[in-house]
Amino acid sequence: MKILSIQSSVAYGHVGNSAAVFPLQRLGHEVWPVVTVHFSNHTGYGAWRGPLLAADDVREVIAGIGDRGVLGEADAVLSGYQGDPAVGGIILDTVARVKELNPDAVYCCDPVMGDVGRGMFVRPGIPEFMRDTVVPKADILTPNHFELDFLAGRETTTLAEILDAVDDVRTRGPRDVLVTSVLHGDVPEGRLDVVAVSDEGAWAVETPLLPILPNGCGDVTAALYLAHLRTTGSAAEALARTTSSMFAILEETLAAGTREIQLIAAQDAIAEPPMSFEVRRLR
Repeated sequence: MKILSIQSSVAYGHVGNSAAVFPLQRLGHEVWPVVTVHFSNHTGYGAWRGPLLAADDVREVIAGIGDRGVLGEADAVLSGYQGDPAVGGIILDTVARVKELNPDAVYCCDPVMGDVGRGMFVRPGIPEFMRDTVVPKADILTPNHFELDFLAGRETTTLAEILDAVDDVRTRGPRDVLVTSVLHGDVPEGRLDVVAVSDEGAWAVETPLLPILPNGCGDVTAALYLAHLRTTGSAAEALARTTSSMFAILEETLAAGTREIQLIAAQDAIAEPPMSFEVRRLR
């Protein structure tokens, strides 16, 4: 595939495009990264340097790609953290243009807003912008459990409630939804679910909950799920491959004792997922 990925970039470590581009390339896909910021490192360190690109600069870069006459060759647009509604608007304009040129293209949105224990960590107004403006334009959506609850406007604690919330979100636009970091009453302590829902059904994979919370995991997950979903055409297969690769990356990161995910060290598990976990059909 050819994927236009509009995200942040860091020189040191792996978040945003610095997390998404390499896995996609390792799977054999062509990626056109457009950066919205270029920081020295991710903001989780508490200090960083580098520029936040103006919305007009982001638009100019995308316009330059359009000047090459290749936007219609894009099979997908991928986005993650959107810290500025102006940049979000540019992403949606780009999605519309790509789909105009290639009706088979899809938009995969990772609606980065917050997480359990941290709450919302984006600027005021961004969650509502994501919910009301961005999500309805997405074909593929990859929220975590916390973000799903916000998008659905309810707290979910059982698997049935989670599936109902996903169905509610799917009525607004995205047909394929992957929910990460899912915790509910039937998940044993020390484990979590990842749930995938499409028009064909719903599936889950249960994995161990490792004692690390590195940045960038959601960015890699969205990229991998987009790639596997579009190449296999199966949400269940994409779920299996994505969770298998992600767990291998986290195991490598835990073994290395670093706070940066070990994408390069775990690259073989990206290219050839170990298929470590059973996929169970929910409906």
